Amino acid sequence: MGRLNVKVVPGSSRDQIVGWLGDALKIKVMAPPEKGRANEAVVDLLSLKLGISTDDIEVVSGHSSPSKVIAITGMDDDAIKKAFE
Repeated sequence: MGRLNVKVVPGSSRDQIVGWLGDALKIKVMAPPEKGRANEAVVDLLSLKLGISTDDIEVVSGHSSPSKVIAITGMDDDAIKKAFE
């Protein structure tokens, strides 16, 4: 299981993976930061990009913060970084 640090910008004009911001992946989502909607949008976007099920992606910390740690089952840290280069 690999981990990914992300910086989330909710309420954006579109869903997109912006790129690396230091050691965190910057992700913009249209969903508002209410009731976990932005977290769900991040999981959905990562699922599409990585071609894996949303069940394999989990927000493990930072549920109400822009800085989050995402756990991804079936991938190690190196494979995750390569997927976003």
